[in-house]
Amino acid sequence: MTTELEGRDKWLWIYRTGLHGHCPRCGEGKMFRRWLKVADRCEVCGLDYEFATPDDGPAFFSLCFIAFPLLFLVVWFEVALNPPWWGHLIVSGPLMIVPCLLALQPIKGWLVASQYVNKAQEAGTGALWAELNARVKDSRTRGEAVGDSDG
Repeated sequence: MTTELEGRDKWLWIYRTGLHGHCPRCGEGKMFRRWLKVADRCEVCGLDYEFATPDDGPAFFSLCFIAFPLLFLVVWFEVALNPPWWGHLIVSGPLMIVPCLLALQPIKGWLVASQYVNKAQEAGTGALWAELNARVKDSRTRGEAVGDSDG
């Protein structure tokens, strides 16, 4: 489905599947098996999520687009009302923490869907990733620990 997408349709597909936690290939399967744990593969189309490496992206975007704007409300709360410290604990703490935590999964889904649809990888690392993934799969089939080598 994603091979024929271009322009606005591509962006809408990434948005729809990613933010809702659906498979970026078929749009039906679940991307997450737990809150922030990406599934091993799609239960509908079998897409292997091994490519999914959003790393610290969800936390970064959550802080930049949610926590930073909310910080202005916390500062206003302090300047306008001058509450005691426990007032900030009751109001400001949840105001900053809850929205940031709620946004992590949709942002992570969006990043994973973007990686898949755009075939994203670091420049010049395709062969290296293929070799590393082959080693990991080979060691798993033999039952060895990953990273054990003689040199």
